[in-house]
Amino acid sequence: MADEKGGAPVLQPLTGSQLVLGTIALSLATFMNVLDTSIANVSIPAIAGDLGVSPDQGTWVITSFGVANAISLPLTGWLTRRFGQVRLFLASVLLFVIASFLCALAPNLSLLILFRVLQGAVAGPMIPLSQSLLLSSYPRARAGTALAMWAMTTLVAPVVGPLLGGWITDNISWPWIFYINVPVGVVAALVTWGIYHKRETATARVPVDTVGLGLLVIWVGSMQVMLDKGKDLDWFNSSTIVALACVTVVAFAIFLIWELTEEHPIVDLTLFRRRNFWVATVALLSAYGLYFGNVVLLPLWLQQYMGYTATLAGLILAPVGILAMVFTPFVGRFSDRIDPRILVTISFAVFSLVLFMRADFNTNATIATLLVPTIIQGAGMAAFFIPLMALTLNGLPPERIPAASGLSNFARISAGSFGTSITTTLWDRRATLHHAQLVEHLTPSDPVAAQTLSQLHASGMGTAQSYELLNRLVDNQAFMLSANDIFYVSAVIFIGLIGLVWLAHPIRGGAGGGAAGSGAH
Repeated sequence: MADEKGGAPVLQPLTGSQLVLGTIALSLATFMNVLDTSIANVSIPAIAGDLGVSPDQGTWVITSFGVANAISLPLTGWLTRRFGQVRLFLASVLLFVIASFLCALAPNLSLLILFRVLQGAVAGPMIPLSQSLLLSSYPRARAGTALAMWAMTTLVAPVVGPLLGGWITDNISWPWIFYINVPVGVVAALVTWGIYHKRETATARVPVDTVGLGLLVIWVGSMQVMLDKGKDLDWFNSSTIVALACVTVVAFAIFLIWELTEEHPIVDLTLFRRRNFWVATVALLSAYGLYFGNVVLLPLWLQQYMGYTATLAGLILAPVGILAMVFTPFVGRFSDRIDPRILVTISFAVFSLVLFMRADFNTNATIATLLVPTIIQGAGMAAFFIPLMALTLNGLPPERIPAASGLSNFARISAGSFGTSITTTLWDRRATLHHAQLVEHLTPSDPVAAQTLSQLHASGMGTAQSYELLNRLVDNQAFMLSANDIFYVSAVIFIGLIGLVWLAHPIRGGAGGGAAGSGAH
């Protein structure tokens, strides 16, 4: 710690082994956190069966974590001012370890959901604080490298999560998807404390904005449950979904008014007055929502209508990490010299190309055909997070970075929920439309239909069996065409988002200058 400037301690960058170990420890904690958002997804059937509940009830294991995590993320700025970055980060990691251990020991669904709520709540500050601590560890000129290290973990973990979760569930038992967090978290906490305990940030006894906190819990909780259960309950044909939507809108409106007029708000919404912050945040949430929705759609289509196993579908997605891991360090190294708007443009153009390629998929697609766009997508991922985070944090003083990072990550995670819900709902509805259009031509007078039915009859099938098989073939085509529609529209939207990114001011004096910079508003 150097001198005092404006009442806030100015921290010198770390060097040598401390920098290496600090980066590894912070990355491990982030990896553990992001991994837990996806690792349980493939284990739900096993968890539900073991605890004697239905798979639908078992999905609350995922929902409970997501709701608690989404609520706690925007609180990061306030909690940091109150307790300090290092203490808050260490508390989050250690409580996450304890919550993970309790999840593994849970004897019934109710307790498992309770411990997942705790796990999600304490996980919130970990990702934004890992960003903030990493940026304080590197010289300002190497901020891009720091963000690259962070981005590597957020890129790899969502891909590894389902594969690791499936393997652990199949070969050991589901509690071990939570037990593995214990050694990782303990090592990350010990190393972080050893390096960062003398680098604590200034604290202040900020009053608790209880009204703002209560409103945040109400609207975020209602929104997350609505998004998670909307498709199952047929959206606005359900009174439950309508009620949740009303609560979300009303509570959100009151929350905005309260937080913008409160002297000590629980969430710092004034960050949206900065042009680069709101442009980058809107671009991030829009792009991540599209990306995540399509990441969910592809394996669903492969498993339900192409006959792929969960493991094989996961392996089709896994190569996205290859080019991401190759190019991310280079993007981090050169992001201080290249306008981040150019890098985001390249990223979005790659995503658009990949989605246009997927829009041409058909039911005869080979594994090689499916893998090519997935591999190319890795190049787009490498240039995705780093420049957008550089734009988000540009010009902010160090003490505002946790709040900015928390809000940005909240927007990203919420967008993932929106993307999943909207994509799966549209997929079903467009498939119904395509099915109706295809069936119009399948009449006894249609030569193709007549020939197909006669071939099925000749193979020994009865009339009912023949029509059932024909309907299944139509279903396969309908859901493929529906997926192609979504891929195509997503590709077009990515092109449109490129224009949004160029509304941001160019960054002067380095792409990563979170602690300083042009301060563009």
